[in-house]
Parts: sequence; structure tokens; C-alpha cells
Amino acid sequence: MQISMRLYKTFLKGGIPEYLARYYWWAYLWDKSIWFFDHQPIINAILFGQYDTLLRNTLARVETRPGARLLQLTCVYGKLTPSLLHHAGNEVHLCDVAAEQLRLARGKATDVADRCHLARMNAEALGYANDAFDQVVVFFLFHELPPQARQHVYDEVARVVRPGGSVLVTEYAETPHHHWLYKIAPFRWVIGRLEPFLPGFWRENVTEKLGAALATFAKSLSAEPQVEYCFSRFYRVMRFDVHGDRQAEPEDLKKAANTTATSVLMQHDGGPLGTATFHRASRRCLTSKKFLA
Repeated sequence: MQISMRLYKTFLKGGIPEYLARYYWWAYLWDKSIWFFDHQPIINAILFGQYDTLLRNTLARVETRPGARLLQLTCVYGKLTPSLLHHAGNEVHLCDVAAEQLRLARGKATDVADRCHLARMNAEALGYANDAFDQVVVFFLFHELPPQARQHVYDEVARVVRPGGSVLVTEYAETPHHHWLYKIAPFRWVIGRLEPFLPGFWRENVTEKLGAALATFAKSLSAEPQVEYCFSRFYRVMRFDVHGDRQAEPEDLKKAANTTATSVLMQHDGGPLGTATFHRASRRCLTSKKFLA
């Protein structure tokens, strides 16, 4: 146990959240695992052969309107990022708290680097302006967050998506009581150890959580989400269209942001990534409109 504690603590640097280092260092922070997991056969095996189906269903719901601004919330293994860039034909902003993940993403988008904007920041405290994006894409992130962090991300997604925009979530479906995999007790034990926050996410109503977060910013869901299930309802792709309930005043947005976002200040790190690094500063939300101009 002491060896394990010392091991994960070596990854607690540069603003890496404690839960990420403790539970997922082996998947996202260790250089050897980053190399290993970013192979298509490995990713497809982890998703029980469903990767291409999930990617196809996600891309089918991506906003392709000319000039639309997309945010991919955290890096992922595989070909999602280059696929978004090529499919949407618009600029895509991508943020992650781990610099190595951003380097990996940059290497996949060299042919469209002018439309791929990387920033190093925590998804719980984004440095983007209110209503900055036409669509926020969240691909298998929520189930890897502890409840409080997950709530912060719901709040930040609600803050940065504009009225008339959408939120696209690809994730596990509700608790799959009737799925043959879930009926295998050793499987439930293993996945509960590898994904410690998944059982809680399985029980969570994503529509209610996102709807409540949107209400904080005078927004709401236009209707029930478009949902596409696959693998016998083990996974799902959900598109939530967002409506503005009223024209929010700047002071209203400022107050709402103060309740959900830890302040971030933008500093260009000057490194080869060309990324912007955001550092926590105070409870006041300093949104960076200049960064998205």
C-alpha cells in the first residue's frame, strides 16, 4: 500500500487533480501507458469492439454549421480529435489538464493544426468565456470523475455552451442490469476496481444534472435529448440542444460563474505545443474573451 501511495504521488504535479493521479495514473499520466493505450486495437478491445460504432454515432451528431466553434472537453485515445476536425470543418478547441495528453493530441492534428487550439486547464474550472461554444463534446469523461468533480464539469459545460448550441455526450448508459456482461459478478468486480466512479455515474440522471446546471445560467434543454444506444444499451451517445430562457445580463452571468468556476489566468507556456496554460488564482471567474477572439 505504501509503495502504491508513493507511486501515484509522483504524478501529483503541475495541477494534476488528486483523483486523477490516484486512480488513473496508470492510464493517462504514465508515458508508457500513454503509448500503449493509444493503439486502435487496444481502445477497441476496452470498448468491447464498439469504438467505431461509438465514433460514427458521435460524428453523426457533431455540429457542422460553417463557423461553429467546438470544444472537446479533455483528450481521448484514438482518432476522435482528428475525426472531429475533418468532419466538422470548423475550429476545435481542446483542453486537458495533462500536458502529455495534449502533446499526443497535437501529433494527430498536424495537417489541420491551424484549426486545432490546445489549452492546458482543468475541466472543472475552464478559462473560456461564457457562451463561447456552439457545441461541447464530452467523450467518456463523466464516468471517470468523482461526484463533486463531475458536478463542477456539468456547471462549466453549462456556462460555456451558448444558447442555441448543444452538448454532445458519449458515455456508458444507465446501470445495465440486463446486459450479459453486467450479470457476470467477476466483471462487475473488475470494472468497479478499474473505474471506481462508474457505479455512481451509472445511477446518475445526466439529463437532470445538465438541465439543473443550465438553469443556473438562464438556459435550459430545448427538448429531451437525442439518444443512440449501442451494444445492447451498454453505451449511449446523447445530444442535448440548449435554449436560452431569457437574455441574461452580464452581471447575472458573472454571478453564476462565481458559484461554479475557480478562477483561471491564462499564461502561454512558450513550449513546442503552442498551448495556453491556465492557473488557479481566486474565486472570481476571469473569462478570457481575448483567447477566443
